[in-house]
Amino acid sequence: MQEKIIILDFGSQTTQLIGRRVRELNTYCEIVPYNKFPFGDPSVIGVILSGSPFSVYDEKAFKADLSKIRKHLPVLGICYGAQFMAWSDGGKVEPAGTREYGRALLAKVDELDPLFKDIEAGSQVWMSHGDTITAIPDTFHAIASTDKVAIAAYKVDGEQTWGVQFHPEVYHSLDGTKLLRNFVVDICGSKQDWSAASFIETTVAALREQLGDDKVVLGLSGGVDSSVAAVLLNKAIGKNLTCIFVDHGMLRKNEFRDVLRDYEGLGLNVIGVDASAKFFTELAGVTEPERKRKIIGKGFIDVFDEEAHKIKDVKWLAQGTIYPDCIESLSITGTTIKSHHNVGGLPEKMNLKLCEPLRLLFKDEVRAVGRELGMPEHLIKRHPFPGPGLAVRILGDITPEKVRILQDADDIFIRGLREWDLYDKVWQAGVILLPVQSVGVMGDERTYERAVALRAVTSTDAMTADWAHLPYDFMADVSNKIINRVKGVNRVCYDISSKPPATIEWE
Repeated sequence: MQEKIIILDFGSQTTQLIGRRVRELNTYCEIVPYNKFPFGDPSVIGVILSGSPFSVYDEKAFKADLSKIRKHLPVLGICYGAQFMAWSDGGKVEPAGTREYGRALLAKVDELDPLFKDIEAGSQVWMSHGDTITAIPDTFHAIASTDKVAIAAYKVDGEQTWGVQFHPEVYHSLDGTKLLRNFVVDICGSKQDWSAASFIETTVAALREQLGDDKVVLGLSGGVDSSVAAVLLNKAIGKNLTCIFVDHGMLRKNEFRDVLRDYEGLGLNVIGVDASAKFFTELAGVTEPERKRKIIGKGFIDVFDEEAHKIKDVKWLAQGTIYPDCIESLSITGTTIKSHHNVGGLPEKMNLKLCEPLRLLFKDEVRAVGRELGMPEHLIKRHPFPGPGLAVRILGDITPEKVRILQDADDIFIRGLREWDLYDKVWQAGVILLPVQSVGVMGDERTYERAVALRAVTSTDAMTADWAHLPYDFMADVSNKIINRVKGVNRVCYDISSKPPATIEWE
């Protein structure tokens, strides 16, 4: 039985980050809505309460009955989670004089408390709250403070229950991982037996039991998630898996050919379908981004469905859905407002059962599983790439000529990142074809051609991103090559927008 930590999600933007930090401690965890605790599950060894966008005294604030959890399991409340427990037991939570946001230093720490083992006063933490605990119940006692927050952390007498008003899960809390380790490993007693190897072993066995001799089809995108899912399924069921790779004409230069060759080297049974003519026809004259996405999504479903029906007795559709796709998002009423399918509509249209072997993994864990399966590094380290491909990197209508221009420019940029040893230092990169033309001079002639924008960002999870500070010499080299080698381009720009307020993709 796989032991686990349960993270009760009260709506914080960093809830997934808590999950990633726990997984990095080789401990399995699950994120569930604040009101969906799995009572009766003997594998639960501890509970973490997340932050929330609400104040505990708001009418719409998420509230949970913790009476059957506290005193029975170790509990750690983070930010709102800490405030909620203090407030529920009769303490006071009030608006702070000024919003407490950003770096702070622990002024006092109870170093005898197991939660703060090996963490000393002066350690930097990250605050992000508009409320603060101004009084705690008689059964609580403070175990840490900062110069502005008297009760930065507390312990409940007679319980294995703690609360911290800072965020140990974020990078800027320098001893945050140590605090989480103290809780997860020392207090909850995790055996730290969650690993890529253990995941593969248990998942392959589970897939064989789930699928038996049934036939499975999987839609490949060329990306990390679907590729790892394919190799994992191939290990479990071999020839009963058929992969379908659809070229909608908006892939990177030579990607259709190169990816098929990679998959052949992995021993996968892959059908490659060149449907680019169909997509170019259906996208002709379309400029609105959401319409592009819907046309490509529907077109993919139609092509995939047609190819899958050529295979007899298929019963399952496999997808590379990963954990962040599956985590339920909560509305302010506490109802589920999001359910994810990688390829929406396919299971219903084809009357197939759904198989998602990676649905428990974060992106970094998917890559770890790929390495454990022996996949080549260039497949595992591939940057994220949008499903509609270059269609959403061409601003305006789409034509084969525009795709050709963008493919050539993009190829020079990505090759350059690899040659200059910059590719692995960037989270995502690509070129955007702008809907403008600019005046230029080539030789003795005036030109009036297209402008492109280069985009490269650094990130850890795509929730936030900063523009990559690439070397000037590299930028000059790439710009020169694009202008000289890509017919139709005479100007290169670089996007220096962060996320937020911008997004990584332009459309």
